[in-house]
Amino acid sequence: MSASPETTASAQPETHGHSHGDAEPGAPVGLTAKAAEKVAEIRGEENIEDTYGLRLKVQGGGCSGFSYDLYFDLPQDVDHSFESHGVKLLCDQMSLMYLMGTEVDYVEGLHGAGFKFNNPNVKSTCGCGSSFSV
Repeated sequence: MSASPETTASAQPETHGHSHGDAEPGAPVGLTAKAAEKVAEIRGEENIEDTYGLRLKVQGGGCSGFSYDLYFDLPQDVDHSFESHGVKLLCDQMSLMYLMGTEVDYVEGLHGAGFKFNNPNVKSTCGCGSSFSV
């Protein structure tokens, strides 16, 4: 489940703040209920073991400097782990610095469906919809 513009599970940053009412209390990152449902659906369709968590990652690249990635992965010793709506989320330290306060939603619209990162830290995005700068 890669979060790139070429796939249906694209990640689109948003430039304005967002209510984080669906996130678990005290968790620095979270999913909306709809995103958690979709993650559970994908996990079932692809027979992904429960030992795998959903990794939220920020990496260098994209037109604006950074891009998101979202995929199932095994936890590493250096990971921060959170739970949101029954989904185990994994995040490395570098990614977590950029994702603090982020809520991942699942949206369906005229431009297709995909995961959307509602990140309050984003200062600008670009036209491709999958990269951002802070």
